[in-house]
Amino acid sequence: MIYAFLIDILVLLIWSSQYQWWRRTISYQHPRILMYHMVSQHRPGAKFNKLRVPPEQFERQIAYLAENGWTFAHMSELAKPLPEKTVVLTFDDGYRDNLIHATPVLERYKAKATLYLVVDRFERDWSTAKKAHHDSGELMQEPKLSDDEVKGMLASQVWELGAHTLTHANLPVTAEPKRTQEISGGREALQQSFDQDVPSFAYPFGIYNAEDVRLTEQAGFDFAVTTQEGIDPLPYAKPLELKRIKISGKEGLWSFKLRLRTGRRK
Repeated sequence: MIYAFLIDILVLLIWSSQYQWWRRTISYQHPRILMYHMVSQHRPGAKFNKLRVPPEQFERQIAYLAENGWTFAHMSELAKPLPEKTVVLTFDDGYRDNLIHATPVLERYKAKATLYLVVDRFERDWSTAKKAHHDSGELMQEPKLSDDEVKGMLASQVWELGAHTLTHANLPVTAEPKRTQEISGGREALQQSFDQDVPSFAYPFGIYNAEDVRLTEQAGFDFAVTTQEGIDPLPYAKPLELKRIKISGKEGLWSFKLRLRTGRRK
């Protein structure tokens, strides 16, 4: 009996350490920016399954938000007053499953999302730009959105366009003038291709330095997002270095609710 009790206590301590449910709730006056990549089923043995949120799991998340008083907004709307419990959904890179699996769910629940699109996204294994040994080709082989598909998504007004560089470059190790071309040129290319403003930017891999922030401001972006976990309080002290809540494909709805509350998993 005592042994079983001690096991229960140990499990509770491990669970509490893993999820840290006791963290204080960040005021719902501050918008939550969620970070997604793919909405697709996991692949056996795949390295990047944490970036794949299964479609049924994604729908549970969006349904929860819609049914619990959350307001969906695009990144550009952060420039204006927003109601409590505002959430901004962001999708990095430009995977085709964003159209196939995410868009119908977003439409069904009258939600919005911002797409951070890599301009030159085809036949690129950009994971090697972060770590050379990540050369499996997994992300290169993942189907990407065509320009025509992106145009259709934008026409629905469900999606807003954001920039994610020309080639998903690792910016701090990219020399000038290529670094400026990646940031400013990426924005200009998207604006020309899709005939609309591109007000926000996502740093590839979440890797950046002070010079990248300066170039992002110089390029004319109003907001930029990182991969640093958390919720920034309003008014934004660093609108070009906004935190996001990472949504993992390997966690359930309870963890999703916890992240909305605290901004982080641990």
